[in-house]
Amino acid sequence: MDNITQTLLVEGNDDLHLICNICVAFNIKETFKIEDCKGITNLLNGLPVRLKGSGEIKTIGIVMDADDNIQSRWIQMRQILINSKLYSNIPNDCPQEGAIIYPDNIDDIKIGVWIMPDNNNNGMLEDFVAFLIPNGDKLLPEVDSALENIEAKGLNMYKSIHHSKARIHTWLAWQNDPGTPMGAAITKKYLTTTPPICQKFIKWLNALYNN
Repeated sequence: MDNITQTLLVEGNDDLHLICNICVAFNIKETFKIEDCKGITNLLNGLPVRLKGSGEIKTIGIVMDADDNIQSRWIQMRQILINSKLYSNIPNDCPQEGAIIYPDNIDDIKIGVWIMPDNNNNGMLEDFVAFLIPNGDKLLPEVDSALENIEAKGLNMYKSIHHSKARIHTWLAWQNDPGTPMGAAITKKYLTTTPPICQKFIKWLNALYNN
């Protein structure tokens, strides 16, 4: 991966390993490096400096969680791009297929944005991963029942916004190898990469880095 001029910025280590394993599953060309920004704040705060780069990086992709307000997240990203004065054609909303934004000057940086889970709904990485649970899985209804039960009793120690995290990690804790990380669950075939949302994500990656 010497002289890689394309990078993908992600919020954390889970994102990095999941995307790496999805790329392996689809035999995606290794034309970009993935960087763990260690949080959304670091990712967003560091982006203006990256956009003023020396010219070594030609493409920056960004994967971030919508959390509880996808529109607010896109507005944050859009404002950073507007402030850079490098881009004229910035959509008002994140396209459902993921954003790819070309600079006004060909020598500046091309930007791609994917807002987890699907560029359309509130949520996070774990909501994306839940779509990869095989159809007809018999454990997931049991997980949902267990979480509903403890939440009804007020026994859950996690915040309501982290319900999807509790859901997917409980499901992973009940697999053959309990507690397998989300990325490794791709390799172990606990998760499938055939759902449309995964296909759409791969199409966005290829359009951003390999076209």
